[in-house]
Amino acid sequence: MLDDKAIQAAASALEEAERSRKQIRLLSETYPEITMDDAYAIQDCWIGMKLASGEKLAGWKIGLTSKAMQAAVSIDIPDSGVLLESMRFPNGAVIVPGRFIQPRIEAEIAFVMNGPLEGTATVEDVLAATDYIAPALEILDTRIARKDPQTGKLRTVYDTISDNAADGGFVLGDAVTDFSGLDMRWLGAIVSRDGEVEETGLSAGVLNNPLMSVAWLAQRLATYGHRIEAGQVILSGSFIRPIEAIPGSEIVGDFGTFGHVSCQFE
Repeated sequence: MLDDKAIQAAASALEEAERSRKQIRLLSETYPEITMDDAYAIQDCWIGMKLASGEKLAGWKIGLTSKAMQAAVSIDIPDSGVLLESMRFPNGAVIVPGRFIQPRIEAEIAFVMNGPLEGTATVEDVLAATDYIAPALEILDTRIARKDPQTGKLRTVYDTISDNAADGGFVLGDAVTDFSGLDMRWLGAIVSRDGEVEETGLSAGVLNNPLMSVAWLAQRLATYGHRIEAGQVILSGSFIRPIEAIPGSEIVGDFGTFGHVSCQFE
């Protein structure tokens, strides 16, 4: 277990990495004794610094829920992070150079809540507490190097959790308010970069059902003293592998009748 001084130091290093756009080495190498509780404590400390400076909480993200994403980063369990209002981009946004360090894109189903969810939440509870759903792109970014520059080791789940689950931003498509009877396992997307299809997937890849993912999040948040609240956005997890958002590229998520969502990187 890390002490409070180490947790504060790690959070401050992440904040400086984001500010300077210079990645730090793996926290799992700097602190070999780090645990999952430590990682979430670092995340909480870092987000607490942001909230204290005037940032506003927008919701939560769930990461590493699909086999595709777990394989892409060599991590085999889900994690979660925090969405801030400063991370929200409008559909079709043009993102200026230098906004992120190493942006990548994921396709997801977003849930916007009309009520809170407790740690005992079931799939039925998630449905009852959902105001609307929407197609979404998540912008990943990493303040921690994907591979340690000194040892060559890859990130562990402790690194991704500490790094706010690699969250950078999110883009929501139009709200879908009528989802009664909708089998959310069959929502899918064709994701293109500059008109060329890069990834396709079905939302069943997310713990078999995005609703299950949101229920998992409610349970995990309760473990660390948090709760999903009304008005919050929940990104339920990617069902594609991440796509590199290279400068000058446009990323489009075609969710069929469910809608389109896009962003462009200058």
